[in-house]
Amino acid sequence: MVCPNCRNLISTQETRCPYCGAYRPGLWGLGPALTRLFGARIDVLTLIPTACIVLYVLSLLLDLGAALNVRGGLFGMLSPGTRPLYALGMTGGFATARGHWWTIFTATYLHGGLLHILFNVLWIRQLGPEVGNLYGPARYFIIFTAGGGVGFVLSNLLTSTPTIGASGAIFGLFGAIIVYGRWHGGSMMAMMTRQVWQWAILLFILGFLMSGVNNFAHLGGFIGGWIASRLLVSGVNRGESRIAILFALALLGLTALGFVLSISANWQLLILH
Repeated sequence: MVCPNCRNLISTQETRCPYCGAYRPGLWGLGPALTRLFGARIDVLTLIPTACIVLYVLSLLLDLGAALNVRGGLFGMLSPGTRPLYALGMTGGFATARGHWWTIFTATYLHGGLLHILFNVLWIRQLGPEVGNLYGPARYFIIFTAGGGVGFVLSNLLTSTPTIGASGAIFGLFGAIIVYGRWHGGSMMAMMTRQVWQWAILLFILGFLMSGVNNFAHLGGFIGGWIASRLLVSGVNRGESRIAILFALALLGLTALGFVLSISANWQLLILH
């Protein structure tokens, strides 16, 4: 295997890398398998927007009456009902009152309307591959999850309003690109960093001009993505580390578990409806 720290070839059974001294670089022989699992079988660049779209369609199907209600105009077009959203893992309000902490992870993948998911998926498809190329897929997933999670934590602390959406995680991706540009340097990175700053500031200002936008989640998402990127950026030149892969897999499993917990805790909402 290749040591994730120094990139030299070593045995998967080495207790310490003979070149750099990294402890258990092969994770008791599981390291290469984990790398293949996350790198080859779990394509997070496709997984994240796909999960958003699948869960959005599911939330519509669980309450077709609410989905087909057009009283909200253009911005309310194809909006899921409140009950399906809570059942799938919306955070804030009812979920916070019941102590459903896992919703800070699940709410990132839920959306409240056609335009909402359209804009967010477009931003994910725009920024995700860039952050994935700069940091690697495992670190990208950590940053995305940190942005969404910290954004909702801040939102839930400052307001009891129910909230969903990937925009906090998207602001975390803005933070990741800015951190990388400051760390890497160079004229091209400086130009890209300036552009990303402009996007982030513009979207943050627009959040104050549009109703129903959660700027607390945007601010928290940027902070979460910035902090996670600062912790991860120094290792990007050494490829995907085993620790990053394990942590990303743990977050992926925790998010999946969150959906199971939300559905099991709120299935009555769907039956009563």
